[in-house]
Amino acid sequence: MNQRNFFAELKRRNVYKVAVAYAVVGWLSVQVATQVFPFLEIPNWIVRLVIALVVIGFPIALVIAWAFEATPQGIKRTEIAQPSPAASGENNRAWIYIVIIGAVLSIGLFFLGRYTVANKAPSPNDLANKSIAVLPFESLSEDKSNAYFADGIQDEILARLSKIADLKVISRTSTQKYKSAPNDLREIAQRLGVANILEGSVQKVNDQVRVTVQLINALNDSHLWAET
Repeated sequence: MNQRNFFAELKRRNVYKVAVAYAVVGWLSVQVATQVFPFLEIPNWIVRLVIALVVIGFPIALVIAWAFEATPQGIKRTEIAQPSPAASGENNRAWIYIVIIGAVLSIGLFFLGRYTVANKAPSPNDLANKSIAVLPFESLSEDKSNAYFADGIQDEILARLSKIADLKVISRTSTQKYKSAPNDLREIAQRLGVANILEGSVQKVNDQVRVTVQLINALNDSHLWAET
């Protein structure tokens, strides 16, 4: 069989149509797996399995298209199939419908996925290691005039944290309203849009200064770090 006859045989056996239809349906399957499965909390390994099956199934579909053909009498080997012109016309229209429907669904899922990702609000897990609010430090000194020292500690910590890339640090102005001892850190974190809270106290007696600092994960009210 020469090259020209080979390509003509591919066309006669509908291999081209199967390749195009499989590509469209395969792309649609991958889009469903990558865009819909995460919202259903389906494990990622299933998404990878779907993609692998789509890739592996492509050559298998081409081999089946080469060897067999659907006829009014059922599935037959292509060598002995004698499809009528009417049946061929109906098959052509069916393939066109499959390709068009698959393409439209694929494009719709693609843009739906982009829109969903763009408008998806950050989850608590996304904020866990990237956001922090430093609450005003409580002054435990008997001399109330030393309260400015506690404010200075907060300012110094804020200045150093703001230099860390990709870390969301809430401004001092936004945290001043929580200067009195806070009771519900989770509620404060939700209002400020952070997941971590840094709080502490300062006690100054003569020339001695005692600073206590603790870092709290407000999502589960657990201590991540503490130092005195």
